[in-house]
Amino acid sequence: MADTAGQQTFALERLVRDVADVLYVEAEEVDPDESLLDQGLDSIRLMSLVETWRADGAEVDFVELAERPTLREWAVLLGQPAGASRASR
Repeated sequence: MADTAGQQTFALERLVRDVADVLYVEAEEVDPDESLLDQGLDSIRLMSLVETWRADGAEVDFVELAERPTLREWAVLLGQPAGASRASR
């Protein structure tokens, strides 16, 4: 049976809400396809998100997210099962 807990925990909808919270905007204002850097996300806020998501079981680091600065890319990254090869990303 496939483990989908991580995929559900870090669904795009949650990521949009979490980013909107740290940017102090409404979720509808966050574009999942636009660079989050262009939407106002800075390194301090990104580190806050990383720590929150790690507390919820994510195996991700700051650099991985910074290299893929859209929410759609983050949803794929965070939805991969633990131990999945990161070389294919």
